[in-house]
Amino acid sequence: MANIHDYLIWRGDVPFSVSPFNEVDGLVLSELAYADFHGVVPEDGERVTIEEARRLFWDKHTKEEIMAQDSYTKTAPFLLDGMAGKARFGGTAMAYYYDVIDTDEDIQLAAVTFYLPDGTAFVAFRGTDDTVVGWKEDFILSYMPETEGQRRAAQYLNRHFSGQTLLLRVGGHSKGGNLAMFAAIKAEPQVRRQIIAVYNNDGPGFLKEFTETDAYRDMLPRIICTVPEKAVIGTLLTNKAYQHVVKSTASGIYQHDGFSWQVLGTRFVETEKRTEGSVVLESTLHQWLSEQSEENRRMFVNTLFGLLESTGKATIGEIKGDMLGSLLSMKKMLETMQKEQRDTIWNMLVQFFMAGSDTLLQGTKKALLSRLETIQLPKLPINPAPEENE
Repeated sequence: MANIHDYLIWRGDVPFSVSPFNEVDGLVLSELAYADFHGVVPEDGERVTIEEARRLFWDKHTKEEIMAQDSYTKTAPFLLDGMAGKARFGGTAMAYYYDVIDTDEDIQLAAVTFYLPDGTAFVAFRGTDDTVVGWKEDFILSYMPETEGQRRAAQYLNRHFSGQTLLLRVGGHSKGGNLAMFAAIKAEPQVRRQIIAVYNNDGPGFLKEFTETDAYRDMLPRIICTVPEKAVIGTLLTNKAYQHVVKSTASGIYQHDGFSWQVLGTRFVETEKRTEGSVVLESTLHQWLSEQSEENRRMFVNTLFGLLESTGKATIGEIKGDMLGSLLSMKKMLETMQKEQRDTIWNMLVQFFMAGSDTLLQGTKKALLSRLETIQLPKLPINPAPEENE
């Protein structure tokens, strides 16, 4: 089944004037934001065409180097090959590249702006990369009303588009989808009015309080959320936007990879609902989070990532590459913790799995009852009552 690389082959020669911008285009640009554009796309207002960006990127990198990376988003730069010089994205200008990783403030944020041939701009926020701090920032969403990365995402929109009338689309994949929603909702009123659509591609939601604000409700009709059948990341926290469920060629949590989403023509191949397992996991996480205080959630996240940081490794890939050494480092840190802290972490894990068992049991019972209702039981013969002896 086709994916977004195939889409660019099929639709690359069809301009936006013939076939307007769609959600597949939104995923293409959201995934392209994973590419490292240092030294390729200017950080200021100077623009570079997508053709020039492609030339500069492949001057700096080899395709063998890119494919050797241990990342599900490593093929993102290859999108440039399907976009440059084609009628649909050819001549697209790129600017305002922003990329920051700050372990002190728990920030992993990257963004780039595309000026499209249809006269609009698309701001793409990068999702979680392989860094430990990037994953930690995702978990911080479980207890903080807003993160420093989210605040900077909103500042990005205000800094570059305030005082203009340019129509904007904003989007991202994974955490990038969350950043896109947050930035669009928290931007200055005038900038919010310029936004015609927000694309959240399997990105997490927010704490419930954020989804009850007037700004969130106002932006809701313009938000397009897309998740795979077996969604995990896109079901985290609260998001009241309608979810389009798409088919994927991957299995399990690997369906999070946007390059695995199936495309037909100008649309994703959609299905009616998520799998039972995805729904059960969502219920489990929501139940567990509702039972934990903000302080418990904060401690859990800080302890978990304290263990990961104790390995001295900066990325998840490095930890996996030295699993034995990493486990030994984490074991040493656990031994330095006070018993009360270790017990609290353990109890929280037990509560999570108990919540999961509860939800799974309910889901299984519901599925079983539903199945029983469809089973046609054979009709038993009715014997006539025996005649009474005269």
